[in-house]
Amino acid sequence: MTDIKIVDSGVLPENVQSESFVAPEFAQFSTTSSAHKPRILLLYGSLRERSFSRLVVEESARILQAMGAETRIFNPQGLPLPDGDDASNPKVAELRELMMWSEGQVWCSPERHGSMTGILKSQIDWVPLSVGAVRPTQGKTLAVMQVSGGSQSFNAVNQMRVLGRWMRMLTIPNQSSVAKAFMEFDDDNRMKPSSYYNRIVDVLEELMKFTLLTRDNKDYLVDRYSERVESAEQLSQRVNQRSI
Repeated sequence: MTDIKIVDSGVLPENVQSESFVAPEFAQFSTTSSAHKPRILLLYGSLRERSFSRLVVEESARILQAMGAETRIFNPQGLPLPDGDDASNPKVAELRELMMWSEGQVWCSPERHGSMTGILKSQIDWVPLSVGAVRPTQGKTLAVMQVSGGSQSFNAVNQMRVLGRWMRMLTIPNQSSVAKAFMEFDDDNRMKPSSYYNRIVDVLEELMKFTLLTRDNKDYLVDRYSERVESAEQLSQRVNQRSI
């Protein structure tokens, strides 16, 4: 058994840079809450005329509004393929503006060929990890859902969960997967009562709770030692440069 030397409380290990080290404290969390409604952006992954991922998103928006949220749904029709145009494209600009506006998001994709659709992935690919000094998605909450034409599967939600973490989002534990989605909607395109519907309500309830809990502390929650070290090094290089 290897002996581990226990460091006394308050004593930094030798590899830790003291000027960038900050011990987390409860006192750093905000004690006031934003007064505006939680802002939730919803994305779907199909361009079909009767898109079940869109119908799930529309039903989700109704539920979120009943819970007190302000919602926006992005229509991917006309969005160019990633790198097929530049950021001045109106659809790209609209998507990025909504990403900045949102405090939480819902992603819903059909499962196609065992994975999320390229339509959903393209929307995320148009949003870089950073725009200037601002990260459009970092620290925002995320709920993932999928619809399937056959039996229940979790391939798409599992992929979107990984993607959400890559985008530095707070992906909530709960998720929804609607099997045989064509059987779950009536002729008016409203979702029928079912265990699938109940699960969607569960997911959105959890998303709202996490959004309310974290939105006023987003910057503190994603503040990182490694980035503070990097920033300190960059500042030192700039201050100590010999010429401009």
